[in-house]
Amino acid sequence: QVQLVESGGGLVRAGGSLRLSCAASGGIFRSYCMGWFRQAPGKDREFVAAIRRTGDKYYSDSVKGRFAISRDNIINLVYLQMDSLKPEDTAVYYCAADDDGGVGYQWTLTYDYWGQGTQVTVSS
Repeated sequence: QVQLVESGGGLVRAGGSLRLSCAASGGIFRSYCMGWFRQAPGKDREFVAAIRRTGDKYYSDSVKGRFAISRDNIINLVYLQMDSLKPEDTAVYYCAADDDGGVGYQWTLTYDYWGQGTQVTVSS
C-alpha cells in the first residue's frame, strides 16, 4: 500500500512563494506518475501539475510559468515549487500517485493513491 504525506503549506502574501513536498512510501516510487491537484472551497478538485516516471512534466494553464514540479527518486519525494502566488491559488493541495504510466495525468480518476492534503492560503 502506497502512502503519501504532503507538507509545506501555509499562509503567504500574494507574490510570495511556497514549496510543497510529498513523501511517498510503500511502493516503487520511481515507477509512478506523480501529480499535484488542488481543491478550493465549493469547487471540484483540479489538476495542477504532473511528472511522469520519464521525467516529462505537465502543468495546467493557470499555473504554467509560475509553478514547477520535480521529483527525487532517491529519497522518494516530489516537490511543487510555487512562485508568484495569487489569491486564486488558495486551496487544499493534494499529492497523488499513479502506478500505470500516467496516461490521462490530468484526471483525478487516473490516480490510485492520494495524500491527505495541505492548505495553501494566499492573502491579497
